[in-house]
Amino acid sequence: MARIGLGFGRWNFHPLKRKSSLLLKLIAVVFAVLLFCEFLIYYLVIFQCKWPEMKPTADDGEQATREPVLKAMFLADTHLLGEFLGHWLDKLRREWQMERAFQTALWLLQPEVIFILGDVFDEGKWSTPEAWADDMARFQKMFRHPSHVQLKVVAGNHDIGFHYEMNIYKVKRFEKVFSSERLFSWKGINFVMVNSVALKGDGCGICSEAEAELIEVSHRLNCSREQVHGSSQCGPGPLLPTSVPILLQHYPLYRRSDANCSGEDAAPPEERNIPFKENYDVLSREASQKLLWWLQPRLVLSGHTHSACEVHHEGRVPELSVPSFSWRNRNNPSFIMGSITPTDYALSKCYLPREHVVLIIYCGAVGFLMVLTLTHFGLLASPFLSGLNLLRKHKTR
Repeated sequence: MARIGLGFGRWNFHPLKRKSSLLLKLIAVVFAVLLFCEFLIYYLVIFQCKWPEMKPTADDGEQATREPVLKAMFLADTHLLGEFLGHWLDKLRREWQMERAFQTALWLLQPEVIFILGDVFDEGKWSTPEAWADDMARFQKMFRHPSHVQLKVVAGNHDIGFHYEMNIYKVKRFEKVFSSERLFSWKGINFVMVNSVALKGDGCGICSEAEAELIEVSHRLNCSREQVHGSSQCGPGPLLPTSVPILLQHYPLYRRSDANCSGEDAAPPEERNIPFKENYDVLSREASQKLLWWLQPRLVLSGHTHSACEVHHEGRVPELSVPSFSWRNRNNPSFIMGSITPTDYALSKCYLPREHVVLIIYCGAVGFLMVLTLTHFGLLASPFLSGLNLLRKHKTR
């Protein structure tokens, strides 16, 4: 009787062992796919991005290379979802993607300063104080950074509202967190950060204050340029570096459309010829001319359109529209890497993992799990065994 009982125990044990083996295989595959798609893929893709190298001048290459180079990252339109729009799963997914991409770029590329060109939030224009506090807590978690790395943010229409929605409370709420500075200088490089939403030009209080700030910045920049020529009409106080400024804002400067934009992350061909509305898609022609005249920038970087575009204003001032950093707006988000000196700059683009690639990997993994399960239960012949059988039949012939 004892032998019969022992044999019966072994007969029950083998199916359990087979099921445990299948479960371990399934868990291992699922874990490996999740680890790759939600973590390792960001390192694999962003590792390929390199800081652009500065080209020494022909006259004195040795002297040019001695200038301090600032490593700056530029990204735009993160659009963190709020409490009203978007499904909670969509919010969770997009924020995880942006957090992983940002933290991976921060660790691999080690920028010195990061600029976000507006529309940090999707619902800042109407969020309650409680919702704003929640959004800010999530933003600070996602875009956390070491103390030696500077993070600068300009306002977008989704942060403080379009011109007709904007008010002093929303502007001050934004500036309380992200600072109200319009001029930022580091390593001899001047950056001018503009609240482009306030450049309507209709004489509203916020607009008048914004224009007065820019005129003051223009005066300080002119003084920094004139110090080379020995001018002493700028009054007391420290002078700015003599570097020609870089203009940062959310709205692009005026252009008729994206008809002349090209590249894999430009607007879709069917949208490129749609005319832009002034003060909605781009700044007005008048506001754009004022900025170019007041600040005389050597480079303009903007966001808002969610697509890439490079244009030249007045035939000499390049503007680069930075694509959205969120997969909710693009299948191929990216950010700009800039190596900048007081007299020159070099830019390159770093693409993030494409969402359709991640989806293909997940679909392939699901198919593999189904084949593995069916093969385990004998409902589908093992591809390996089928291959061996075919090989044997071929040899016997």
